[in-house]
Amino acid sequence: MAIMGPSGSGKSTLLDSLAGRLAGNVIMTGNILLNGKKRRLDYGVVAYVTQENVLLGTLTVRETVTYSAQLQLPTSMRNDQIREAVESTLMLRNMARDGKTVISSIHQPSSEVFSLFDDLFLISNGETVYFGDAKLATKFFAEVGFPCPTRLNPSDHFLRCTNSDFDCVNASLKGSQRIRSPEGLDIEWSNRSQASWWMQLFTLTWRSFVNMSRDIGYYWLRIIVYIIVALCVGTIYIDVGTSYSAILARVSCGAFVGGFMTFMSIGGFPSFIEEMKVFYRERLNGHYGVAVFILSNSISSFHFLVVVVGTSGTIIYFMVKFTSDFSHSAYSALNLLGCIAVIESLMMIVASLVPNFLMGIKTGAGIMGIIIMTSGLFRPLPDLPKPFWRYPISYISYGSWSLQGLYKNDMIVVEFDPLTPGGPKVKGEEVIQKIFGINLGHSKWWDLAAVFAILFSYSLLFFLILKFNERASPLLHTLYAKRNLRHLKRRPSFKSKPSFSYTSRRHSSLPASSPSQQPLTSSPLT
Repeated sequence: MAIMGPSGSGKSTLLDSLAGRLAGNVIMTGNILLNGKKRRLDYGVVAYVTQENVLLGTLTVRETVTYSAQLQLPTSMRNDQIREAVESTLMLRNMARDGKTVISSIHQPSSEVFSLFDDLFLISNGETVYFGDAKLATKFFAEVGFPCPTRLNPSDHFLRCTNSDFDCVNASLKGSQRIRSPEGLDIEWSNRSQASWWMQLFTLTWRSFVNMSRDIGYYWLRIIVYIIVALCVGTIYIDVGTSYSAILARVSCGAFVGGFMTFMSIGGFPSFIEEMKVFYRERLNGHYGVAVFILSNSISSFHFLVVVVGTSGTIIYFMVKFTSDFSHSAYSALNLLGCIAVIESLMMIVASLVPNFLMGIKTGAGIMGIIIMTSGLFRPLPDLPKPFWRYPISYISYGSWSLQGLYKNDMIVVEFDPLTPGGPKVKGEEVIQKIFGINLGHSKWWDLAAVFAILFSYSLLFFLILKFNERASPLLHTLYAKRNLRHLKRRPSFKSKPSFSYTSRRHSSLPASSPSQQPLTSSPLT
């Protein structure tokens, strides 16, 4: 069925009302009937593709539909059945032939496209002009005094009549016979099961992995930059040694790796914003939950983070020649992996709070600046002002825990040459305690555990923000609409334009039965 009408006639409002997308403060009257029977449009009954549909640009049309099918169809379906469903979905006419109602809102279709529709719902100013067989619409308009000229596209003729001559059409239709609703067919809808949680996790993880693999800017460009920067750092600090001047070199190298290498994670924010848009759309359709989305994104990105650490981290570690036994190198890799993962989670939180990626990058960069300033690099942690920067900022900053662990991992077993020849060796423990004020009362593994605890906290906070947005968004829309309504009521012209009461009548004029079941034709529903 095609829904046609001029701009502002109510096409999108009608579709939004059928899909349950209107704000909570909108008053709607009437019933939604399927084959003449009252039905709630629960999950699996209606699939809604909005005008501003958001898709992942790295996926083909077939892949997009396939992933959507795997997220929604029950796990009991075989792969060949899912493929058949995808093939049918790619051809809307096949879906209609299989007994599914396909409703399309279209402005000015060509005659070739218009001929594909079985039924036509013509709307103007929120009221029905014609509702019936699309092939008989031309005959109907001719009978009420608006014949379609020869060689003119019927859809163009219908829109021209409803746009400029709706009052005349409405007057002509007053004497026409109303459509009588046929007896509803007693069809029992089977309880359609959703895909299992594990199938959703697998599908989302694989889809996200494919998207990350094909999007050059998501990880591949960053990996190249990481490798180039790692080679630069490695050549600058190559074979740093254990001289007295190497103390500052080791400290600055570790700080650069912990600061800049994690700061580069902001570069993938624009790509993640696109994924968030797809998530919001699919979440409205009930495809999956918040937890499975967060977990799948973390799993799919883990492979790329391992590549980052395995390439750039290894290059720096062995070119600079830090302590090279396995336990120390493994700790350094885990520390860098945790730091990058924390920033990825932090940018997820930012993406859920800001409206666009430009503001997100600025916000993320500002937060990163605060984290670096309180990490203990520029000023020892004990010297930070205690009311705010020391407690609690430095304790919730992953940078302070990361640097403490890196310094302990690299310097606690190293002895440096004295400042003056012949003097005693300078122990790494003394440097850590006296210069940087780092407490050696706990091991480096405690610092690493704190980094991963912050990672878990960020993921949990991201989950809570998304759940809060789901609950709070309708309430905020309602409050905003009421506020605008109060301002409008103060205007002198408000009482002379009964547009709000008219909106309520708009929703009460929805057709009461399936168009394909109508015998024909013709009158507006009031």
